[in-house]
Amino acid sequence: MDLRPVLAAFLAVLLTSACGSSAAAPLGDADGFIPDNGSVSPFDTSVTAIRNLDPALLAAVRQAARDAQRHGITVQVTSGWRSKAYQQQLLDDAVRKYGSLAKARESVNTPEKSTHVTGKAVDLGPTDADDWIGRHGTDYGLCQVYSNEMWHFELLTAPGGQCPPQLPNAAG
Repeated sequence: MDLRPVLAAFLAVLLTSACGSSAAAPLGDADGFIPDNGSVSPFDTSVTAIRNLDPALLAAVRQAARDAQRHGITVQVTSGWRSKAYQQQLLDDAVRKYGSLAKARESVNTPEKSTHVTGKAVDLGPTDADDWIGRHGTDYGLCQVYSNEMWHFELLTAPGGQCPPQLPNAAG
């Protein structure tokens, strides 16, 4: 029996774990990856992560960003739409970091369940923007979904409505 393929696979997993990074192909704009400083204006439609967001969600985020700016708060998108490959890479990285799929799922959804993949979720920053949107988001229909992610927002109510109760984490 030729053990070389098994050994090669084992070494690949070992090296990936030791390096703390995925062996997947590098992510780019087409996957929704936001490079450089990790955030972008919600008005920058040259970026796929922004351009592929659900139009109603994007409109709500932009209006909130305009209003926040009047209060000296700059709203940035740290993650918007993501490809299934990007979402899978985030999940794989979280499994390596936390040691199990169950623990990783508290922070990262599967590609099949992620609302980022459908363009219906956006992560915002910096922290002062998250706080402002958290307090005023219902004016725009924006709701913080997970109690452990103050940056993750979805359009879950009509403007001025009431958000549903927060889930404890991405695993539900």
